[in-house]
Amino acid sequence: MDFLVSLDQFHFLRPAWLLLLIPAGFLVWSVYRRSDSLRAWKKLISPHLLDHLLVHESGERGRWRPLYILGFAWLIGILALAGPSWQMQASPFSEDQSALFIVVKVTPQMMAQDIQPSRLQRSVMKIHDLLQRKSDLRTGLIAYAGSAHLVMPLTSDAGVINNFAEALEPGIMPKDGDEPAEAIALANQRLKDAGVPGSIVLITDYIDTSQLSALEALYQQNAYEVHILAMAAGPEVIPPPDSYPAPPLDMKSLREAARIMDGTVTEVTADKRDVDRLSASIDSSLKNAPAQEGQRWKDEGYYLLILLALILLTFFRQGGSVTLE
Repeated sequence: MDFLVSLDQFHFLRPAWLLLLIPAGFLVWSVYRRSDSLRAWKKLISPHLLDHLLVHESGERGRWRPLYILGFAWLIGILALAGPSWQMQASPFSEDQSALFIVVKVTPQMMAQDIQPSRLQRSVMKIHDLLQRKSDLRTGLIAYAGSAHLVMPLTSDAGVINNFAEALEPGIMPKDGDEPAEAIALANQRLKDAGVPGSIVLITDYIDTSQLSALEALYQQNAYEVHILAMAAGPEVIPPPDSYPAPPLDMKSLREAARIMDGTVTEVTADKRDVDRLSASIDSSLKNAPAQEGQRWKDEGYYLLILLALILLTFFRQGGSVTLE
């Protein structure tokens, strides 16, 4: 049964290399024709008589002539390059440490100044503070508006994350809108590919109720907890007259989103208490998160190289050569 399953999964990782079989076959055929000293006689004498009329040199009747060995070696080499595979293996790039994805909303609404200097600029400050707390985690950054975009894949370099976060502004986003579900889906996929325990931090000021069903479906599929940092002030705060118009903090929608993703909501503060609470929530998630082993197809072509080396050893013996004139 296992053999049948393996046979059903058999494929080549780099099938384009199989195209080399065409020129290799032509070259073997050309060498064979040129090395056939009896080619002219075969046109004049019947093959069954010719074999008895000629005196064969020693070894000429051997089944494994150097040309045949060369052709077989080429076949093995090309198959190795094509990468035969039929089973999965753990990805060597999966490191034995946890990971965190920070998802930040980058829309004109985040330019509101009810939180100084603005919601987006304060988000960047909080990202910096959070990275200081979680320096032991590989961290990635995703920005979203009407579409989600990977700003930085998982990295241990907090400075790179900070630099890219500071460059975020609504003008660089290619599509207007507010699609947190798409951004969470991207973070989920990246964490799944990494194959390590992970958690997600969503920095936003509001989540539309139309997004809740999609967020719930994502959590049921991937089970990465999402912790929300609420980046908006309450209705009691009056923003400056030149502030971008934006609704005040709506904790009800944020709490509902956090509930369906088994996360928490932390309201932004002027000090670092919000980052401390967020850091504690992340730690709790990572302790309970099962590691999902990153996998890829195992390249079995390396084993063919051993056979190829043994075959090529025969060319070091006397008479083990092939020439093309």
